[in-house]
Amino acid sequence: MSTTTKPIVVGIDGTPASSRALHWALDEAVVRGCPLHVVNAWAHEALADWTETTAQQAQAESEALVEYAVQTASAGRAELPVIVRESRRGNAAEVLERVSEGAAMLVVASHTGHRLRQIVLGSTSMHCVRHAHAPIVVIPVDDREHAEPAR
Repeated sequence: MSTTTKPIVVGIDGTPASSRALHWALDEAVVRGCPLHVVNAWAHEALADWTETTAQQAQAESEALVEYAVQTASAGRAELPVIVRESRRGNAAEVLERVSEGAAMLVVASHTGHRLRQIVLGSTSMHCVRHAHAPIVVIPVDDREHAEPAR
């Protein structure tokens, strides 16, 4: 087993696809003997958000999402890498691009979504493929996710 101090970074958002990406990244970090950084990006614009959450509430929700995902993915594993939990404010694609600097690799999930939304807003995984500063692994959507209607 080779060891490296460069971390594997995985972006999560609470979806089943990002959970699969986290599981894959955990396995890979154990094999490589490197730390795993689990990152969730959150955004809050006080005048633009339709919800009445504060930035502190949005950050707390992000931190709770990361903690829940790590606990769920870690359950029952005999071996775990060093895990760093990160909740970062900003656009997910841009946050993941930044945190990929100095990483061994970046792991993200592809997502289903309305085609028009992807065309207009772009895709986080596609942005990362184009702009990441480390090798990138994109975990594909499975057949069940293709069958689910866009929300």
